[in-house]
Amino acid sequence: MKVLLPISYLGPASYYSTLLKSEEIFIEAKEHFIKQSVRNRCVILSANGVQKLSIPKERKSSDKTLITNIKISKTQNWQKLHWQALISSYNSSPFFEYYKDQLEEFYHTNPSNLFNFNLRLTELILSFLQTQKKIHLTSEYHRKFDGKDFRNHKFKNLEMDTYEQVFSEKIEFQSDLSVVDVLFNLGPETTSYLETQSI
Repeated sequence: MKVLLPISYLGPASYYSTLLKSEEIFIEAKEHFIKQSVRNRCVILSANGVQKLSIPKERKSSDKTLITNIKISKTQNWQKLHWQALISSYNSSPFFEYYKDQLEEFYHTNPSNLFNFNLRLTELILSFLQTQKKIHLTSEYHRKFDGKDFRNHKFKNLEMDTYEQVFSEKIEFQSDLSVVDVLFNLGPETTSYLETQSI
């Protein structure tokens, strides 16, 4: 399967399920930024339920800016907030310790470009999934794509198989959260879990 995906920040489980099941992967590098999407936000599970984490961007007219030119805002200490949210949500999960050191490094850098930051993070997640996937970046924008086009996909698969989540004794199963929710809870089994989900 040949797919075209948007760049994502700690993308949902279904995003990585799509990546794992595809032979040829393209990430759209020539689109304009789209607000309130996987491009700069992810969803995790906290003790109080679902929590959205967004990377703040510089407030220019981002919907007219190429995704590769979007700058991360320096006005908020978002990295500290996001890392603390991940710790408080997943510190007690079975595999948090296993992945946390490499992930934490991303929250102590000083990234300026959203696309590059997300791309490096995607490569790290793929290494956690122990898969050798080559990602191609598009060199120009085309409305039509010769394959499956996920650029406008919502990535909210409510029919994913359940697994034990950190707060499952008090919060019902939340489907298709950020891939880190699966990683921290299932560890090395994450890859086989994602490969068996329907896209």
